[in-house]
Amino acid sequence: MDLPPLDDLISTARVVALPLVTRFRGIDTREALVFEGPEGWTEFSPFPEYDDAEAASWLAAAIDYGWRAQPAARRDRIPVNATVPAVPAAEVPAVVARFHGCRTAKVKVAERGQTLADDVARVAAVREVMGAAGRIRIDANGGWNVDEAEHAIHALAGFDLEYVEQPCATVEELALLRERVAHLGIPIAADESVRKAADPLLVAMAGAADVLVVKTQPLRGVRRALSIVRDAGLPAAVSSAMDTSIGIAMGAALAAALPELEFDCGLGTASLLAADVTDTPLVPVDGSIPVGRVVPDAAALARAEAAPDRRDWWLARLTRVHAVLAAEPA
Repeated sequence: MDLPPLDDLISTARVVALPLVTRFRGIDTREALVFEGPEGWTEFSPFPEYDDAEAASWLAAAIDYGWRAQPAARRDRIPVNATVPAVPAAEVPAVVARFHGCRTAKVKVAERGQTLADDVARVAAVREVMGAAGRIRIDANGGWNVDEAEHAIHALAGFDLEYVEQPCATVEELALLRERVAHLGIPIAADESVRKAADPLLVAMAGAADVLVVKTQPLRGVRRALSIVRDAGLPAAVSSAMDTSIGIAMGAALAAALPELEFDCGLGTASLLAADVTDTPLVPVDGSIPVGRVVPDAAALARAEAAPDRRDWWLARLTRVHAVLAAEPA
């Protein structure tokens, strides 16, 4: 890839720390580094625990979005789902209410320290809020083994699941589980088995999934994600990684460019942030968000500015990961 000089990235880099409304993925604050390229603002926000090699894909995506015009959009708005963290059932109505007009909800399950009974109660509460016409999908983030997943899917099948996302960690487990629950008619979706895999097409070739969940940053940008979806030959749902509105706009560019968009996308997660880099965040309105680049507000950036030690940490990380990309074969 054409790699801009590191100084060009650092010259406009801003590191932000955004508080979450509800604890999610074990964190209360989402940190991100945003910077401006010739095509507009872009985002680099791999989670802190990711090593530099994995983070390199996220930086490649950020550079692609900031330095290259994106593929043509086929639609100007993207239908999105509500995202329900692993909260107690009593908190579900307040969470869903933050996602205006969304007809679909993705519910986190298999949270460490919780039980299947907690998951059932949460999904039941979501069904009650969404009504019979609402769509519910669950996401285990690979937290179950095959037997646990089979048992859980049977326990939750009565809530009319749209699909089950990454119930098990490995492609082999997904393939076995898919065979075991085929009689239930509930599709299996793959997320980590796509974005964290050395070969993101393996899950499709192994017959281990019915749906791909694709995220722009870990897949090195819109173009590569489009290529993966095309080559896999499976329907796709685009999702976020608790990005700022800048990163969500990158995901919306991918969703807008897909030839088909059968599923509502997980791009409404700005609703889970208590602050953002813009005073007009990409939160759902009537169940969708617009397609287009986001320009941060100076005041919002200032309010969200991370502590000096965290800024230093992110800039050091940016420097290392830029070097990883520079060392890749041309």
